[in-house]
Amino acid sequence: MKLFIGFFLIISAVLSVVADRYGFKLPTISWGYNFSESAGELNLPLDFLTWLVKRAGGITAVIMGLSGIWLIVTKLNSGPANPVTLRKIQRFKAIKRGYYSFLILLGLAGLAALDQLVVGKEALAVKYEGAWHFPAFSKALEKNKDFGIGDEQVADLEPDYRELKKTLKETGKGKVILPLWPYAPTQDTINALAKEIDPEEIDYSGLGTRLRDAERPADQHLRYTYRKGMRTGDVQGWNAEGDRVYKAKYLEGKLVEDSVEWEGEGELADFLKESDEQEYDVSYPPSEPQWSHPLGTNSQGDDVIAYLYGGLQVNFQAAIFYIPIVYLIGITVGLLMGFFGGWFDLVVQRLIEVLSNIPFLFLVIIITLGVPAQYKDRLGFYLILGILALFGWMAMTYLMRTSALKEKARDYIAASRVIGAGVPRILFRHLLPNSVAILVTLIPFSISGLVLSLTALDYLGFGLPVQYASWGKLLKDGLSSLSSPLLVSSAFFCLVTMLVLVTFVGEAIREAFDPKKYTYYR
Repeated sequence: MKLFIGFFLIISAVLSVVADRYGFKLPTISWGYNFSESAGELNLPLDFLTWLVKRAGGITAVIMGLSGIWLIVTKLNSGPANPVTLRKIQRFKAIKRGYYSFLILLGLAGLAALDQLVVGKEALAVKYEGAWHFPAFSKALEKNKDFGIGDEQVADLEPDYRELKKTLKETGKGKVILPLWPYAPTQDTINALAKEIDPEEIDYSGLGTRLRDAERPADQHLRYTYRKGMRTGDVQGWNAEGDRVYKAKYLEGKLVEDSVEWEGEGELADFLKESDEQEYDVSYPPSEPQWSHPLGTNSQGDDVIAYLYGGLQVNFQAAIFYIPIVYLIGITVGLLMGFFGGWFDLVVQRLIEVLSNIPFLFLVIIITLGVPAQYKDRLGFYLILGILALFGWMAMTYLMRTSALKEKARDYIAASRVIGAGVPRILFRHLLPNSVAILVTLIPFSISGLVLSLTALDYLGFGLPVQYASWGKLLKDGLSSLSSPLLVSSAFFCLVTMLVLVTFVGEAIREAFDPKKYTYYR
């Protein structure tokens, strides 16, 4: 497994560098370079931060490559697997609930890593007049004029690839290959959805709309008011430019003659024939489920399935950055506290007490309101993670401190000092391996805490910027729009499922790595 992960990281690092060199963007592994391009133009207060942001892609590739090399080297230089560790792994696999939950989480992580291959509004490939384009994988922005679409006003705009697919199919000039779910998690607004209805048959009460094109529900032609299957009330009509040119009134299914107002060009009879007799129930965001959007849309017009996928990606991305930072700080500080003790231990304990008494929510509110919009939009995700990391490392320091206090009294630590081992070697080659059970047990619960924190902050409105999908925002959206219960239920289901899976994995790991069952010291 170490060799596989090591080679995978090295290959990913090489591919990310090559893709950036030739102007491509790959799912997940090109994230660092994409971030450098989006945030690198900011003028940060410190030159070092500006340098760091602009080179985030290269730094990410180097870290992945070095991590892969380290895993391979350690695997090749290591001897046979520790039998105690093997027994712990077998015990973990024997706890089926936790083991299957772990496999499901791995599958979800792999699905989230596919990124634009699975969910996105950009086409994976477009064949136009014999030439191939790959918008989802290209850093260059394709325009309408590249595919012979639009007048001067829209020629330089990004194409709507869903519409482009229909156009090229009708004209026979090419074809479009879209992602599995062709909607972006955010910033892909769906203005309206339409569902065919027969008002008389279903005894319908509400608005019935005739459309010039069923694919564009927002472009309405005629809109009638129904009560128990009969036209009763106002009817309005709009021309192709969206101007209201017709108005009338119905009473118990019959047109009131003196209520007709016609301000359009040409004859009224010709205007009324511009659409067929099929009527639709047109809903605006948040919209109810339709065949093209099984879970509907949220109040911003984003497809809920795509939005849930974006929230899944955000949670995994946050865990990838949050966990290493928090555990690096917490492990190092905790080991130092336990190993050195004395004044160092007392000073750090007082520092932790001060930090732990800072009101977390107030700090988030102050930073959210005080950071300029340009920084919040580009770096808001990392600001939130930074605040969470600032408070997240303290809990494990006491556990690592206790472990270090216990282990440093062992004979093998005294033997290491006698043969001249330095402090870093004692801490990370002797003390740390004997505290692995604590770390492995804590990681799942740290992830569940992170997911809950992000969800809570987004629900309160102090979380991630608008371009990031979040289950917390969807919960808030659903509770604000009780007429769309799927918004709340879908977000709640995803959140609970994720937390339950992580909790099952954490309990299984805690059971499998219990030092009372498997220990070096009998």
